[in-house]
Amino acid sequence: MVRTRGLVQKTAAGVQSVPAPVGGWNARDSLANMDPLDAATLINFFPTVSSCVLRGGYSRWATGMTGQVQSLFVYSGGATTKMFAVVGTPTFKIYDVTAGGAVGAAVVSAGITSAIWEYINVATTGGNYLYAVNGVDKPLLYDGTTWVAIDNASTPAITGVTTTTLSNVTLFKNRLWFIQKDTLKAWYLPTSSVGGAAQVLDLRSIAKYGGHLVDLDTWTLDAGYGMDDNLAFITSNGEVIVYRGTDPSSEATWALAGVWKLGSPIGTRSMLKWSGDLLILTYDGLLPMAQALQSSRLDPRVALSNKIQGAITQATTDYGGSHAAVGWQVYYNAKRNAVWINVPVLEGSQQQQYVMNTITTSWCQFTGWEANVWETFSDDPYFGGNGFVGKAWDTTYADHTSNIVTNVFQAFNYFGSRGVKKYFTRARPSIFTNGTPAVNVGINVDFNLDNTSASLIYTPNSVGLWGVALWDTGIWGAGLQITNNWQGVTGIGYCASINMNSASQGLQIEWASTDVVYQSGWAGI
Repeated sequence: MVRTRGLVQKTAAGVQSVPAPVGGWNARDSLANMDPLDAATLINFFPTVSSCVLRGGYSRWATGMTGQVQSLFVYSGGATTKMFAVVGTPTFKIYDVTAGGAVGAAVVSAGITSAIWEYINVATTGGNYLYAVNGVDKPLLYDGTTWVAIDNASTPAITGVTTTTLSNVTLFKNRLWFIQKDTLKAWYLPTSSVGGAAQVLDLRSIAKYGGHLVDLDTWTLDAGYGMDDNLAFITSNGEVIVYRGTDPSSEATWALAGVWKLGSPIGTRSMLKWSGDLLILTYDGLLPMAQALQSSRLDPRVALSNKIQGAITQATTDYGGSHAAVGWQVYYNAKRNAVWINVPVLEGSQQQQYVMNTITTSWCQFTGWEANVWETFSDDPYFGGNGFVGKAWDTTYADHTSNIVTNVFQAFNYFGSRGVKKYFTRARPSIFTNGTPAVNVGINVDFNLDNTSASLIYTPNSVGLWGVALWDTGIWGAGLQITNNWQGVTGIGYCASINMNSASQGLQIEWASTDVVYQSGWAGI
């Protein structure tokens, strides 16, 4: 007679503390093999060295404009700093938004047919200038007081090239350099000049994959002889062409440093000067130039965005990623120790940012900042939105008048025993906050990432603002205090992901860890 043993289940209660996902957003690895410090989704929490913190909010810095703000200029001339916003349809105009608030009359309202411009600041013996080009209209030169449309008869003037075809600009070795739209030609002016006879650098015999120039910038590296600057161009087909030297008209002082092939660039704002390196946003991801030119196509791990490459690939597919895509931009803000990629999901309503902590290189995703373009003004990040300029990552901890909403799915965790089912019953997030945000913790099991939590409702309390509220009248917010309340959860599975959601306005949140209670056992036959 064959005896069959029945299923025997033994259970034991356990509790485990799971750190907040300081490893950041992981859109590359399998859910079954993800680092426990990573997160499959990390929205509006910024991973730091020891915790995840709620990102700052944004306030509407400048208002009263009609249309999408698609370019921001910052003029920096000596002790004078000003910011300007370029607004698109229905009428193209430039506004002074330095002081914030409701804008006055446009400073430029004629001769503009596109709101997408590139610019540079340059200083000569004649003064401090802002130079802006867009490849359609006459370049604009601003001296701190007056705007001048540049052609071959203006003062100053540029001769030798049709100025309305100049689409990008940079400053290299005391010369202004321009890209000619839809060509493989670059043009440069005499040293320390904002006008004069433009000379051509024709790259048609060098760019063997063809296409046209998309972006240009300077690249600093140490080639064994000390620090030196190079001039880098990238074509629409991903060729990076690098020159070094001072005078392009002299073979003795000008040389081709090399030509490399990368993925095609995404957007005309695909290059970013970052510390001693140059970042390039391509279909291969966000690449640091120094490493990318050696092995990026052979070893994708050199990309700073390697950990979220799946998300970038999906975004470029879904949202029209190409060398001409509008809204894509790489931006760096030193004050926040962050580099981010602006992703134009839908202009004016659903833009997102893929954000990297420059200290830890951990990534996250921001939503709620509906940005077309980014710029730094007085060390803070500003963006152009639909009819306004927003000041981002501010201490209001509110998105204009809306709550900041977060959503996190941490890496799936087997809690010490693979192949054993667990019954999850309670969870307790440990957060530091200066109020009472709406927080919900759930458990998802066995690689299910469906968000089953109900929408959180948070009604902000009015607290006093320093310098505004009255003593003995205003209600003052408290400092950061620990909050760690138990919440009931339900889930039966072999592994589990902590699903953290919050909604708040005017409050800071710093998330350290989450304690999870579960029962586990073993099955025998």
